[in-house]
Amino acid sequence: MNRQYFGTDGIRGRTNAEPMTARMALKVGQAAGAHFQRGDHRHRVVIGKDTRLSGYMMESALVAGFTSVGMDVVLLGPMPTPAVAMLTTSMRADMGVMISASHNPFEDNGIKLFGPDGYKLSDKDEAAIEALIDKEPVLADSTHIGRAKRIDDAIGRYVHFAKSTFPDRLRLDGLKIVVDCANGAAYKAAPLALWELGADLITIGVEPDGTNINKDVGSTATDTMRETVVASGADIGLALDGDADRLIVCDEKGELIDGDQLMALIALSKKSREELTGGALVATVMSNLGLERHMAANGLELKRAKVGDRYVLEMMRESGCNVGGEQSGHIILTDHATTGDGLVAGLQVLAAMVDADKPASDILNQFETIPQLLKNVRYAGGDPLADARVQQAIKEAEAALASDGRMVIRKSGTEPLVRVMAEGEDAAKVEQWVDHVVAAVKEVA
Repeated sequence: MNRQYFGTDGIRGRTNAEPMTARMALKVGQAAGAHFQRGDHRHRVVIGKDTRLSGYMMESALVAGFTSVGMDVVLLGPMPTPAVAMLTTSMRADMGVMISASHNPFEDNGIKLFGPDGYKLSDKDEAAIEALIDKEPVLADSTHIGRAKRIDDAIGRYVHFAKSTFPDRLRLDGLKIVVDCANGAAYKAAPLALWELGADLITIGVEPDGTNINKDVGSTATDTMRETVVASGADIGLALDGDADRLIVCDEKGELIDGDQLMALIALSKKSREELTGGALVATVMSNLGLERHMAANGLELKRAKVGDRYVLEMMRESGCNVGGEQSGHIILTDHATTGDGLVAGLQVLAAMVDADKPASDILNQFETIPQLLKNVRYAGGDPLADARVQQAIKEAEAALASDGRMVIRKSGTEPLVRVMAEGEDAAKVEQWVDHVVAAVKEVA
């Protein structure tokens, strides 16, 4: 499907430049509001946001859009993306909205939409909303304009939910945990949930000022977390991203543990308790070949979806699997949530660690990774991958790696980047052919 506005994770871009303007947010509110007004009940949308300065502007524009077509709005304030999904269903709303650009810098923002079931929208729903965005909206009669209100206990509701996913028989007493909230949406909720479960906490990235979200903190900038874990003698470090739907971990030695290792731990823990469904783990084409081999050695299949947690979730629902995610740290546990949840995933990792009564380094490194290299190339416009020179370079690299590895080249769905990834038994060979493709992309980018 050719999308004009929606990418792999909603609508995203630099704030005050198309499509991420207040005008567009107004139109999205009107279009989505019209699309989801089904039935004769009073219609409701819940809206959350992360801590970006532009969140106020986008929130106000969305409120104006939804209320102008007759939909009531419930404002949650700064809340993790999975909390918005959960509260959409809990509050019997017709839809949910998260204002966030996830791990991107504060200059960017985005709009993520959830249906009444708490799941991200299907391609069909997004196409229907896109078709309405550029049409003249049908405004509500003045007596039927929607109302907007804020609720004060949203964080408490989410914290209660997150804690309910942690086994009742366990506590976090005696564990020293460093939690990095990226100065983002979970800066209150994540520390509160961990503290209530008994953890000895050291917090990072819990002082948002509107412009410091993801800046030198969070799941994409983990040096501070790793250094703090080692310096403080902590047992483990947890790093969330700006909207708290992804998780990256480090062990007590400061060594990073990516989403592949975490998914393996959670899947095999569930398998040991006979709680894993579908006989498989769902990941993406970017997950390490070592994960696939490890799953096979334990009698499980690794199913690979397109990149994007929405596609992982689609495959999970189709195949009946309850554990899936991405190497980047989006981990989806459908027993608990309808989307990736960094805090909930972190609690499952901590539960496995408490159960095993072993250091993090002993349980988090589940398998030996195959040498893998990812490089990103920024481009200004057009489609570099369509150029004949790039296509030829890709064919040469794929042929060279065919016997002992693989290559994945794709455009990012959230940024103007070409991502070039390869893996194989020979690290030098992998780097040689990644650089070969990167050079070709740079030449035309």
